[in-house]
Amino acid sequence: MQFTEKLSNWYSQFIIWRVKKIPHQNFLLILAMIVGLFSGVAAVVLKNAIHFVHVFLTEGFDFTRWNYLYLLYPMAGIFITLLFVKYIVKDDISHGVTKILYAISKKDSNIKAHNSFSSVIASTFTIGFGGSVGAEAPIVLTGASIGSNLGRFFHMNYKTITLLIGCGAAGAISGIFKAPMAGLMFTLEVLMLDLTAASIIPLLLSAVVAASVAYFFLGEGAEFTFMLETPFDLETLPYYVILGIFGGFASLYMTRGTFYLEGKLAKIKNPYTKWLICGLGLSVLIFVFPPLYGEGYDTITAMLSGASDDVVKNSIFYSYKDSWFVILLFLLLIIIFKVVASTFTNAGGGVGGIFAPSLFVGAVTGYFLALLLNYLGADLPVSHFTLVGMAALMAGVMHAPLTAIFLIAEITNGYALFIPLILVSSISFLTNRYFEPHTIYTKRLARRGELITHHKDKAVLTLMRLNKVIETDFMTIHPEQTLGELVKIVAKSKRNLFPVLDNNHRLLGIVILDDIREIMFNNELYTRTKVRHLMTIPPAFIEGDEN
Repeated sequence: MQFTEKLSNWYSQFIIWRVKKIPHQNFLLILAMIVGLFSGVAAVVLKNAIHFVHVFLTEGFDFTRWNYLYLLYPMAGIFITLLFVKYIVKDDISHGVTKILYAISKKDSNIKAHNSFSSVIASTFTIGFGGSVGAEAPIVLTGASIGSNLGRFFHMNYKTITLLIGCGAAGAISGIFKAPMAGLMFTLEVLMLDLTAASIIPLLLSAVVAASVAYFFLGEGAEFTFMLETPFDLETLPYYVILGIFGGFASLYMTRGTFYLEGKLAKIKNPYTKWLICGLGLSVLIFVFPPLYGEGYDTITAMLSGASDDVVKNSIFYSYKDSWFVILLFLLLIIIFKVVASTFTNAGGGVGGIFAPSLFVGAVTGYFLALLLNYLGADLPVSHFTLVGMAALMAGVMHAPLTAIFLIAEITNGYALFIPLILVSSISFLTNRYFEPHTIYTKRLARRGELITHHKDKAVLTLMRLNKVIETDFMTIHPEQTLGELVKIVAKSKRNLFPVLDNNHRLLGIVILDDIREIMFNNELYTRTKVRHLMTIPPAFIEGDEN
């Protein structure tokens, strides 16, 4: 007990000393670097854990034939995750980025402390065992939780805690891909933080520290590395326009397909029944289409190297690897079924994000289109279209064209594809946004009116707390009361508005003092005129449980 008291005293003394001795802006930079450090470490731990589980389970697979363990692993991984979340975490940790946006708009940027580790553990089981989702959303939630809880620990205000959440998100993306600028752009575009120029520095520091941690532990290797061997050819620009349009509609299919399937699966209330249906469906899909296993970065690497044989390995299509028609059909099917597989994974109880699936679908889309056009007589660099296709889907699904552009540019260690990246990302983004005003992350919140955006007026309304701004010191009146009784109430009240309630305390209307000023001193009307004759319908009202 004495030790706890001493610890509390030391903590209080440190907070006081920090406020007196360290300027706020300097301390913020220190916190940003700490958040970046832990976010980078979390990213390294998660990627290594997923890789270890994946290799341990699939190392002995024969790529020339079917592997029936694909029917077991995904179901097992989701079931382990389901039990971990249900009995240990005891909280919903799915849809990580959506949870961050909700915390910023409705929870004063408070994210529960367990999110600093629970998402890492849960997504390791989900993805390592073959769940067809990405590790990026869980690690972004982890980084954001680190930032939120560190800010609260040091008694920071809402604005600073929100900035530290952004630092955690930037550090997480930067640590996963070793792409600091992509981490920064992700925070600005996806989390939609309304920041000043001075706020960019903490975000950059966090992203750079996280990337440095990743380089220290993982070396130069990345999720998928590619060095451009051929420069961008201006004559291929019209084909990139086609890719942009194609990517825009593919991203629209991904967004709406995901929500449609989620809506159908949400009708299944028993979590174990849902796990059985989704897990079985996912396992069958992965058995038939092995590239759907896990994040899919191995398949992306194979496509970047032009190894179409590796794309169909382990599948029933492997014996037809020399048929261009079968390859194109296989690619088209995995574009379609990746959306189904990722939705089955999350709906069945798994934990993962849509970031990696969007990159995967984008890569396959670009690869498919380039192969198809080449078979029709064009001469297009397949690897370029694979890379730019990833940017197209990211820009469309997340409404984050800058994140897409800088991520691919940093992965390729240069800006040789900058022109097609900008063109394709812009077209895909505009195509998707024309039909779908919200991103895959914000659509759930927008439906409930809980989304904070760059629109300052809307942001102010979203951040308002009804219980803090509502006024309750009104004198109420009954519709059958007379004008004379109303005048006596007016004399006692300091307000000029009087709610009219029935016997069940339901609001029927209001009486405004200005509306009765001309008759309130006419004694002849005191007994003849009822409140119901004087009241008006309120121009607007909200229920007590709304915000």
